[in-house]
Amino acid sequence: MFELTRKNTNHPTYGINPFRTMEDFERNFFGFPFGNFFDNRELAEFKTDVTDEGDHYMLEADLPGFDKNDINLSIDGDNLVISAERHSKYEDKDEKDKVIRMERSYGSYSRSFDIGGIDADGIKAKYEDGVLKLTLPKKQPAAPESRKLEIE
Repeated sequence: MFELTRKNTNHPTYGINPFRTMEDFERNFFGFPFGNFFDNRELAEFKTDVTDEGDHYMLEADLPGFDKNDINLSIDGDNLVISAERHSKYEDKDEKDKVIRMERSYGSYSRSFDIGGIDADGIKAKYEDGVLKLTLPKKQPAAPESRKLEIE
């Protein structure tokens, strides 16, 4: 007759539906063919590194492709705001009709940093090779004032 055998449920092909696999592939490919590549949430915040150099902090922000004039630094109270804006070179209607695909991001980018412990007057900025470098000197602790008190 026939032999009864136990089904191996740990086998990797058990339960695979080739139609569902193809449907998932098609949905992922045509729904989001490049994943989150075009999702600007990832690009809205440029990446930064902050290191403690002893008497100052070094903040390095990756801003590749920006012109130095398109980067703005401002201090608002205890907040340092770094903002940058990249303009599309295809904003003209004549040029836009020629574009087949545009993957590079354009728009405004901004980050805010608390500089409560920083000497704001001593901040220095340098932009080179797509990296903005800020030297943020630490505030010196206020030395206790000594004074003589008069006895009444």
